[in-house]
Amino acid sequence: MEIILLEKVANLGVLGDRVKVKPGYARNFLIPKGKALTANAANTARFEARRVELEQVATEALARAKARAEQLAELIVTLSVKSGSEGRLFGSVGAADIASAVAAAGIELLKHEVRLAGGPIRQIGEYDVDLHLHTEVQSQIRVNVIAEN
Repeated sequence: MEIILLEKVANLGVLGDRVKVKPGYARNFLIPKGKALTANAANTARFEARRVELEQVATEALARAKARAEQLAELIVTLSVKSGSEGRLFGSVGAADIASAVAAAGIELLKHEVRLAGGPIRQIGEYDVDLHLHTEVQSQIRVNVIAEN
């Protein structure tokens, strides 16, 4: 199935590219999320009429993501959680916990932007957590998990 991309999609293309993808990927993900349109004459004309607007929106989103990355680069998040005597947590610290702690510090961060490669944090200690703020902007923050008194 041939589609027109309305924004940059990782490992697929950039705004305005006409690419061929599997029909299920287009129908179930790209089109419902507003990332693409089917490539027909009507949609091509509609895309060309909105091209400048879409490019401006993409540029603004990239600038916002870079600004947030600069703010997050200096941030150290400290989470106080219940733990056992050996440093194992009662439960775990996940992406939602990290995102809410960063939001409490005054910087916008969504749960889906937090990437925990090894799964949730289950031990006390300091961790470097990767953030995926935009397709072109990745950042990292330090998360310090301490025992609750």
